[in-house]
Amino acid sequence: MIKKFFPLIVAFIVLAPLFFVHSCANTTEAPSGGDKDTIPPYIVDIKPLPGTVKVPQKDLRIVFTFNEYVTIKEAGNIFLSPPQEKKPVSKIKGKSLIVSFEEELSPNTTYTLNLTNALADNNEGNMFPGFTYVFSTGERIDSMYITGLVQDSGTLNPVKDATVLLYKNPSDSAVFLNRPYAATKTDDWGFFSIPYIQDTVYRLYAIKDEMGNNVYDPDTDLIAFTDSVVRPVNVVNDTIYELLKFDMKDTLECLARKTEYELNLFREKPSKQFLKNHKRIADRAAYISFNAPNVWIDSLWIRGYRPEHIISQFNILQDSLELWINDRRTPPDTLHLFVNYRKTDSTGVSKPFLEHLRMAQEGAKPKKRYVSKKDIKHEDTTCVFTMKVAPETFERDGFRLEFKYPIIWAKFDSLKFRYVNPRQKEFRGEFRIERDSMNLRCYNIIPSVKMQKGFEYFLDIPHRAFRDINGFYSDSLETKVSVPTDEDLSTLNVTMSGVDRKIIVDLQAESSTDVLRNYIIDSDARLVFPYLKEGRYSLRITVDGNRNGIVDAGSLLEHRQPEKVVYYKLDGNKYIMLPKASEIDQTVDFQMLINK
Repeated sequence: MIKKFFPLIVAFIVLAPLFFVHSCANTTEAPSGGDKDTIPPYIVDIKPLPGTVKVPQKDLRIVFTFNEYVTIKEAGNIFLSPPQEKKPVSKIKGKSLIVSFEEELSPNTTYTLNLTNALADNNEGNMFPGFTYVFSTGERIDSMYITGLVQDSGTLNPVKDATVLLYKNPSDSAVFLNRPYAATKTDDWGFFSIPYIQDTVYRLYAIKDEMGNNVYDPDTDLIAFTDSVVRPVNVVNDTIYELLKFDMKDTLECLARKTEYELNLFREKPSKQFLKNHKRIADRAAYISFNAPNVWIDSLWIRGYRPEHIISQFNILQDSLELWINDRRTPPDTLHLFVNYRKTDSTGVSKPFLEHLRMAQEGAKPKKRYVSKKDIKHEDTTCVFTMKVAPETFERDGFRLEFKYPIIWAKFDSLKFRYVNPRQKEFRGEFRIERDSMNLRCYNIIPSVKMQKGFEYFLDIPHRAFRDINGFYSDSLETKVSVPTDEDLSTLNVTMSGVDRKIIVDLQAESSTDVLRNYIIDSDARLVFPYLKEGRYSLRITVDGNRNGIVDAGSLLEHRQPEKVVYYKLDGNKYIMLPKASEIDQTVDFQMLINK
């Protein structure tokens, strides 16, 4: 067996310096006492040789000798598979790296020791490209391998340093409780290979292992999994392209590697339910939050108030609840809130539980019997609201009106919308009111007229148009906006065809993961993205499986993947180039995109 691997070692020792010769030829700097060393260190000897079998389970020392002095840059990247509870112990002696193990190795087991992104030379800091060393405590070396890609489920970007885990145990609970049969880490491109494994079936996972213990912790780690068991079909040999070590800056070589499995990392929503936090944020306002989404509340009340005096609203995940008291009486210093909800007990079962919360307003000063006028601020006696309007989204979203407290009386017909053309002629316009379904304090005021460049648009709110739960009336306000007039701005028109389900279409700039504008549709549609600067943009499309309008994560124990995300690609490129002062039409066949 040793003879099988010896030619590989000899070839590596002889050829390793040649792999990096091109780095020396690319310098353009003037000589300064000799050429700068750009060649990474390479191995000249290994004891015991790769492929050694029947190695001792105790007191094993593996010695890697290099052509120059090296230093350990990242000890955590000296990675043993199958991993032990304690990480390998590594130290430098002369030009050698010595690796030993604090725990006894398992019998009849093939091990790999990966040195990728762990070492560099002493002088210039040139990184050692990596090496996967294999040995066995049994009589043979397992010979199968698998490859794959780990990416973020929302952006589809590759994830570096994710830990990929193989389990023989078919139960998903194993990843919570036990260390894996085999493991490895992804490189800069999210690529992984797990060589020298047995020909059998496995469960395949990836985690972003924040604790570094090779066990999934749902409170801190991201996770990905395959829908079914996997079985390796390929055999290790010296010529497998995917098992070689590459310079991570060599894009073409790294992208040429073939992958068998694709894993999408997501943060799992907590399943254990309990009341996590609570806070009183004003005399008549408070909130409570829960650990897991979709909390089941049987009843809720505040001592001293009737149910009709309580206004409440969940957020979209139903794990946070805002509360307001619609009662003119002066509220007590401490509110007593009672929440009867389904709480997860120590056995993991959801059971009714009554929680009594005492909420005093933080930082509140003792109430004075008499208050001086100079101590009263204007906002203390006013129905406070903010008006937001963005020129780029005004055509679709209009004016966004958000109140600090829920309003109990409104006179929307007193609002006036008007616009002035370039000749300064004024017109009155109609508008409609849309209340935000997820925020009862927000309203969108949408003009009914077509927006035009060069026009100015005004919304006038008169005094005392609104009254809030505190009994206060609003001030007057005039807001002015114009659509962008920059002649260099562009428009992207996207015609979606083949849409047979609810999807979310997001437009993103190349330089950011923020969504510039989005649409939620469930049939063919023409989507307009106006007022865009010159640059590269991407279209992200999410299959909204539960039709709630947001991108949902998956669940390991429910064996449910995160909602599928795809990017529209034009000739293999996920970015659409928009020149300045242009109008681009693009057709997207959803069926073709989703079935690739």
